[in-house]
Amino acid sequence: MSGMATSFTERHNDEGTDAKDLDLPLFDLGALADATGNFSIESKLGEGGFGPVYKGKLEDEQEIAVKRLSKTSVQGIDEFKNEVVLIAKLQHRNLVRLLGCCIQGEERMLIYEYMPNGSLDSFLFDEAKGWLLNWPTRYSIIVGIARGLLYLHQDSRLRIIHRDLKASNILLDMHMNPKISDFGMARIFGGDDTEVNTKRVVGT
Repeated sequence: MSGMATSFTERHNDEGTDAKDLDLPLFDLGALADATGNFSIESKLGEGGFGPVYKGKLEDEQEIAVKRLSKTSVQGIDEFKNEVVLIAKLQHRNLVRLLGCCIQGEERMLIYEYMPNGSLDSFLFDEAKGWLLNWPTRYSIIVGIARGLLYLHQDSRLRIIHRDLKASNILLDMHMNPKISDFGMARIFGGDDTEVNTKRVVGT
């Protein structure tokens, strides 16, 4: 995969990321700028609490989604580190795959696999696209989301509460398979815990 430097572990263990056993590729800022047309408006897929998301294409033709932390983001560096550490350790067909991150100067970016059908809300709230969600497709999406949540809550080596699950955080691949995204607000709870209290109100 082009555009990568070293690993998150090798360069950032001294920043308190708790990434002791994490081996996550670091992408070069210049390569991401080239891939996204210098983060052009035409490449922009949307914007959330974290910041804008851009579509890009690497030199090897791989399509990516680049999530760029905004300087005015309602989330921050703690959420960025949280998402990196959490999702890099998770692998499931119904979770979006994190390919790497970029940390250069003031830039903080997460690089994900690109989901060509966008987010579930773009279908639910668009009359022109809503017809694509027939009942078999809706059922398949519901089951996929449930499988992803079961993995997070029970089957992964980390037990995780997402805390911001909504239609805009469900991404759809080319076959309309759902993938849960956006783990900036997620929380790990102990392996023997059946419930956990959170003191901070998060999500939308």
